[in-house]
Amino acid sequence: MINFSRVSLVYPTSTKTILEDLSFEISEGEMVLVIGSTGTGKSSLLRLINGLVPHHTGGILAGDITVDGISTRLVRPGELSHLVGIVGQNPAQGFVTDIVEEELAFGMEALNIAPDLMRKRVEEILDLLALSHLRDRAISTLSGGEQQRVAIGSALVMNPKVLLLDEPTSALDPIAAEEVLSILHRLVHDLSLTVVIAEHRLERVIGFADRIIHIAGDGSAEINLPEEILKRSDIAPPIVHLARALGLSQVGLNVRDVRRMTEEIRTNGRDPEVIAPVQADLVISTLNLSLSYQGKPALRDVTTNIYNGEIVALMGRNGAGKSSLLTTLVGLNKEAKGSSEICGLSSADLKGRARREIVGFIPQEPSDLLYGQSVKGECAQADKDNECAAGTALALLERIVPAIDPDTHPRDLSEGQRLALALAIVLSAQPQVLILDEPTRGLDYQAKTLLITLLKSFAKELNRSVLIATHDVELVAELCDRVIFLAEGEVVADGPTLEILLSSPAFAPQVAKVMSPRPWLTVSDVLRAVE
Repeated sequence: MINFSRVSLVYPTSTKTILEDLSFEISEGEMVLVIGSTGTGKSSLLRLINGLVPHHTGGILAGDITVDGISTRLVRPGELSHLVGIVGQNPAQGFVTDIVEEELAFGMEALNIAPDLMRKRVEEILDLLALSHLRDRAISTLSGGEQQRVAIGSALVMNPKVLLLDEPTSALDPIAAEEVLSILHRLVHDLSLTVVIAEHRLERVIGFADRIIHIAGDGSAEINLPEEILKRSDIAPPIVHLARALGLSQVGLNVRDVRRMTEEIRTNGRDPEVIAPVQADLVISTLNLSLSYQGKPALRDVTTNIYNGEIVALMGRNGAGKSSLLTTLVGLNKEAKGSSEICGLSSADLKGRARREIVGFIPQEPSDLLYGQSVKGECAQADKDNECAAGTALALLERIVPAIDPDTHPRDLSEGQRLALALAIVLSAQPQVLILDEPTRGLDYQAKTLLITLLKSFAKELNRSVLIATHDVELVAELCDRVIFLAEGEVVADGPTLEILLSSPAFAPQVAKVMSPRPWLTVSDVLRAVE
C-alpha cells in the first residue's frame, strides 16, 4: 500500500537531513507506529505519505514514494484526499467550518458525494466516536480532546484506504484514547484500513501496533516488530523499562505478560512509607466557583486550596472543565461566579505586569504565546520583559529540549519544541505559581523526564506552586503530590497522588496495573520496594 524507495529529505531553510536513504513497505491492513525523539521527523514522514511534503513545504526530496501505486511526486495532495486521510498534531488548525456536524460533512461535499450517502456516513462516525451529543456544538467551544475526536472523525468519514495520525491521543483522556485506538484497530482488521501513527505515549498504542518505524536523530530509520525495536530502544513505555530494570527474561509489551513475570516481586516487596504533608502557605484558593458557556455548566461550585511547594494535577475526562478552571484562575473568564484568588489577589484583578510576575500560564496551544520571528528573538524578548539576564530563557530551553537551532522560526518547530519554548519563556520570569494545560503534548520520554526534573526543582527548591491539567497519568505518577479529579465541572476526588490513581483503574499508570494491589506507581517505586 505504501512504499518508500531510498527517500531522503532536506527542508529549504535547513542544512540538516530530516530523513536519510529511507526504504520500507507498509502492507494493506497494517497498523504501523512511528517513534522517535521530539523534532526527529515523525510528522515529516506522515506528510511525505500524503504529499504535503514537499508540495506545500518545499525542500529537496530524493527517492520515490508511492501510495496504492500512485507516486506522490506526480499528484498534488488534494488528488490523494479520497485515498489518504490525515489528522495533524493540532486538530484546530485543520477545521474549516464552525459546527461539528458540518465539519464532518465538509470533505464529502468537496468531493460531490451524494447527500443520502453523506448523511449515512456522518451518522456512522457520530456513533463510532461517541460524538452524537456534540453534533450541534460549535467546535470552538469543545475541549481539546473533543476537537481531536472530531478531527479523527472528519478523516474517517471520507472512507480513506490510508489514515495518518500525528499524536492522536495527546489530548484524550485514557478512556477516550483506548476507545479511539480500539476503533482504529477494528477498522484495520475488518476493513483492511492502513494506519500510520506517530505517537510519544507508547504505553497507549504499543499493544495495537503490528510494526514500529524508529527514526533516529541522524535521519536514519529502522522498521521491525515492536518486541525487536524495544529490546534496544531508549524510547520505550514504562513496562519495558520495568522489565529491563528487574532483569526479566522478556520485554513485556502488555500488562498481562509483565504481571505473569513479576508475581514473586509483588509477593515479597515492601510498601512505601507514607509521608505526612508539611503545612505551607495558601497560594491558590477557590470557593463555590461556577462557570457556564451558553447556558451549559462548565464548573459547578468548585472549592479547593493549593499550597506553596505543592505540585497538583487536575485530571478528568475530556470536557470535565479542567481548562475552564485554569483560565478562570488566571483571570481570563470574567463571567465566572464565586471567588478565586492567587497569592491573595482576586483572579479578576490579575492584569499586565502583576499577572506575569505572579502567574506563569501556558494554554493548551502554546503558539498563542509566541509572536517572534525566531527562537532567539522570542527568548531575547522574554529576557527583556522579565528583566532577567540575557540568555536566561535560551538556557532554560536548552535544558528542556537540547539542540534547537536559535534561528528557527517558531512556526517551523514541532509541537513539542514549541511547548518547550513557551515553557522556557514563562519560567524565565520565575512566577509564584506555574499553571500548565497539557504540558506533555508532543514531548518524548527524554524531554518529559527533563520537564519533571525542572518542575520539581521549581516547586521544591524555590518553594513555588505548580498546577497541571493533564491526561498523562505517567507524568502525574512521577511528578505530582496531589490530584484533583473533576467530572462534569465538579470536584469528585481530591487527595494524595497514590490514593487517587490507585482508586481508578482507568487512570492508573502502567506500573500500578502490573503491580496491583501493591501501592507502587513508578519503576523507581518498584526498585525501592525490592531493594
